[in-house]
Amino acid sequence: MRFFDNTPLYQKRRCFIKHSGRLWLAAMLFLGLNSTATAQLIPVLGSQRAGTAMYQFLKIGVGGRAVGMGESFVAVANDASALYWNPAGITQIQQNEVLLSHVSWPVDMRHEFFGYVLPFGGANRLGISVTALHTDEFEETTEYQPFGTGNYVAFGDIAVGLTLARQMTDRFSVGATVKYVDETLAELHARNVLVDFGTYYLTGFASTRFAVSVLNFGTNIKPSGSLVYRDGSGNSSFQDFAPPTIFRIGFASELIDNEKQKVTASIQLNHPNDNAENVNLGMEYWWNRTLALRGGYRINVEEESFAFGGGLNLPLNLIDLQLDFSYSDFGRLGSASRFSARIQF
Repeated sequence: MRFFDNTPLYQKRRCFIKHSGRLWLAAMLFLGLNSTATAQLIPVLGSQRAGTAMYQFLKIGVGGRAVGMGESFVAVANDASALYWNPAGITQIQQNEVLLSHVSWPVDMRHEFFGYVLPFGGANRLGISVTALHTDEFEETTEYQPFGTGNYVAFGDIAVGLTLARQMTDRFSVGATVKYVDETLAELHARNVLVDFGTYYLTGFASTRFAVSVLNFGTNIKPSGSLVYRDGSGNSSFQDFAPPTIFRIGFASELIDNEKQKVTASIQLNHPNDNAENVNLGMEYWWNRTLALRGGYRINVEEESFAFGGGLNLPLNLIDLQLDFSYSDFGRLGSASRFSARIQF
């Protein structure tokens, strides 16, 4: 059988297989930019489910790099922000890594993320993450006192996660996260435990990889606490709501990869339980492994459709520092800017 390995026909077949992943990805990106074809493949269904899930802060994208690529990151997921996007992706990290992220969210809200990844046992990775969305205290208003009651309240969300991932083979990895979530508004709390699952597969066709993640899987959430109404009556029984479960499937590949330049393209399909399906397209360009430019577009969403950003890699004596920035357009709601710092040591 080795006799045929060097024949011209065999060489052509091997070359075709090697580049088929890149060609397929390029074709899907082109199709995604064609709005007519996209409308036929992805009908506007499911938007009637909007507003039916709690813990909406868990849907806010993490990391200037990932969001700068239009949140098309489930199949890239090779830094500590994978703790959010795809827990299996942290198996691509070879050193201790910390990610700090800050977002100036619309209506004077702030979103913070901390993630830490620890490699151990060769093929294993342990991750810890903390996500918070919060505001300053604000004055309570009611129907009868629209200018304020004199009582100040606060709103805040927090999620703390523990991630374990393992590289099962040289191509296939799995990961899972268990996270405790608490949403607070004045006297009310909504607490629950949710689970994330993820897989990451290197296809062997050039650098093409395929990934799947299911995030925020768990039971319905019911707020606890009590409210006292103006007439003196109270209420301590509330309706329960589902968590914002989302299924993601994505492909990514390097279109160019040499010492001077690197171009990564990715495409991702999202299926949320509280909105319509949508598609994310993303590109990342690195020059000399030092300066990055990114752009992305989300199809079949009403707000936050496009994003762009950049990054700077700064190798230092004891650590490697990467700074990333992204800008997302929210249309009628304004915009959001993200800053993140990635530290390897």
